[in-house]
Amino acid sequence: MNPGDLSWKQYEQFGQLRVFEHSTEDEEEVIRRIGDSEIVIANKSKVTRRVIDACPNIRYITVQATGYDPIDYVYAREKGIPVSNVPAYGTASVAQFAIALLLELCGHAGHHDQAVHQGKWAGCGDWCFWDYPMIELAGKTMGIIGFGRIGQAVGRIAAALGMEVIAYNRSRSESGAKIAEYVELDELLARSDVISLHCPAFPETVDIINKDTIAKMKDGVMLINNSRGALVVEQDLADALNSGKVAAAALDVVRGEPISEDNPLLHAKNCLITPHISWAPKESRQRIMDCTEANIRAFLAGKPQNVVN
Repeated sequence: MNPGDLSWKQYEQFGQLRVFEHSTEDEEEVIRRIGDSEIVIANKSKVTRRVIDACPNIRYITVQATGYDPIDYVYAREKGIPVSNVPAYGTASVAQFAIALLLELCGHAGHHDQAVHQGKWAGCGDWCFWDYPMIELAGKTMGIIGFGRIGQAVGRIAAALGMEVIAYNRSRSESGAKIAEYVELDELLARSDVISLHCPAFPETVDIINKDTIAKMKDGVMLINNSRGALVVEQDLADALNSGKVAAAALDVVRGEPISEDNPLLHAKNCLITPHISWAPKESRQRIMDCTEANIRAFLAGKPQNVVN
């Protein structure tokens, strides 16, 4: 959250502040860190039922993210503890990064920059050089699974690139209908040249990209995922990449983070992986800090906001 370019001081107004810069999966360590705190600012460290029971002073939990699955928010509600999130901090940055991933699959700018620095252009004898197929997006169909704020932002950019945009979402909105044609999932899978995932990891969306749904896609489809790693069955996607069914994938998230050395996608063909950085521009992180401050102030005023439970 704060590698040094932001400040935690804005939270000192609310009382004694203790900051632990890195998340932990050690439940005992989470309990130790929270101790007798009344307000917990969390992100990826899990606040489980056991943690809540072991830290009876907790009155409020605010998550520095949109996703709140690391918190046992159902049990927190039972204990009378509101849980808030930051609902819209990264719409612009995440949408921008999704398109950046897609453009890298189509233009391979990073690859060709590296080739130039390796001397391949200077040594080829021609005025131009490329050694990777180039793809034009205009006229192709972008299918977006999950058409909330971020999905719609991606749709607007895709349309500006000349793409036809279709979308699948469990609910439909007027704002979405102005950007995309709403379709059912099977139709989206069958029509899309590019599929971009922008939905939370809910029970109905976990593993939504699997061997069965991949089989319904066009041969040579491209897949973008910078939402949640749990949406993809990674071995199934790796198999599809290696067979050529899926031409290329660009992922900013994987199921287990940091990525494990035995993740099958690390050795799959035409698979671009970045280390969960779509959310990371300073502007986005400052919005998280500011919204968290506002969440705490609203709670202390007796009117908690952005409550998810």
